[in-house]
Amino acid sequence: MKLLWFHLMPYTELPDDFREKNSSVWVDIDSKLFKPERAHRMYNEFMDELEYAAECGFDGICVNEHHSNGYGLMPSPNLIAASLARRTFDTALCVMGNSLALYNPAVRVAEEMAMIDCISGGRLIAGFPVGSAMDTCYAYAQNPSMLRARYREAHDLIIRAWTTEETFAFNGRYNQHRYVNAWPRPVQKPHPPIWIPGGGSVETWQWCAEMDYVYAYLSYFGFREGNATMQGFWDQMKELGKDPNPFRAGFLQFVGVAETREEARKLYKEAGEYFYGRCLHVDQRFTNPPGYTTEATIRAKVTSMMSLAAARAQVFAKAQEWDEILEKGYVIIGTPDEVADQLRNVATTLNVGHLMLLLQYGNMTRDVTQYNTRLFAEQVLPQIGDLFDNEWEDRWWPQPMPPEARATPHSLSQAAAP
Repeated sequence: MKLLWFHLMPYTELPDDFREKNSSVWVDIDSKLFKPERAHRMYNEFMDELEYAAECGFDGICVNEHHSNGYGLMPSPNLIAASLARRTFDTALCVMGNSLALYNPAVRVAEEMAMIDCISGGRLIAGFPVGSAMDTCYAYAQNPSMLRARYREAHDLIIRAWTTEETFAFNGRYNQHRYVNAWPRPVQKPHPPIWIPGGGSVETWQWCAEMDYVYAYLSYFGFREGNATMQGFWDQMKELGKDPNPFRAGFLQFVGVAETREEARKLYKEAGEYFYGRCLHVDQRFTNPPGYTTEATIRAKVTSMMSLAAARAQVFAKAQEWDEILEKGYVIIGTPDEVADQLRNVATTLNVGHLMLLLQYGNMTRDVTQYNTRLFAEQVLPQIGDLFDNEWEDRWWPQPMPPEARATPHSLSQAAAP
């Protein structure tokens, strides 16, 4: 099994009365709450945490894209991934990902991701999300009824740019290019592995099967509620004649590890309540504009993760209490052995070979984040890291250049004299 350290980069200083004074953490959040000098410190601490996770031995580190919000401060995950490509050596870099319909021209994604793959020596995982309605339809003003068509066409252009050696013309509905000639090109051939982050769209499941891509379910509400969605995915795979290889799927889980369960309850309480009470304070009017959800998904009665978050934000007048968060399995906490047992159950029950872990969430401090990360890496990871390895092949993982062929970053002062 592959274990990936995921960072949302939340704004960690939303005020205590945030819910009372803001209708949503997304789209129309009060811009005066953003303090650039404080964000300077946050960004650098977040990047320290990602690099630390790589040093601790996680298989991959993940970044993602969001806009106009206090939930995640990464409008450009490529900027972060480019820095990580330079500052890490063996760890896979999972850009989860670029919302393709927002890029004009979409060939920009092909170029930037190829740069990251070249800098890293072939360690990129390319995530291609459709994007939340808040990011795409409201923050970036895309027509929801055209969003998926734009996305599919952008995908086709990027793949063709990566895999066609000759200069070619592309004449789509949304992208017209007389000359497509991608420089640079990715190290990995025919292209980096592609993962599709999603919240439960039937069309996304079918497309992952058709294209042989990983479906990555980014759940905020834990494995218990995620079970129905993952079962729907695997039912769809069976119907389409695909094998039940667990590496076809990824799943996101919040985790807090400590020496004792009581310590974990105390240590992660504030961060957990901050995330579910403030970072997920989403107004329902932004989550599902007409045309955004497809007919097949509506007929299947699949509720998107953001719609679910918004519905719950309306129900709870206050931040969700820690006991309820734990009882419902949103966050898994405990000793290393307890967490390992629970995550083994998550992976086998959901049949997921790529487990993405949120070990920093809400307003968790750098010290607590590093403690959580280190304890997980030292005492949990060894207990579950070999799950599925003897049964299935992971065909959706980066194939980097051999270590001896890769450059070792060093400063100019260390460089040999000419």
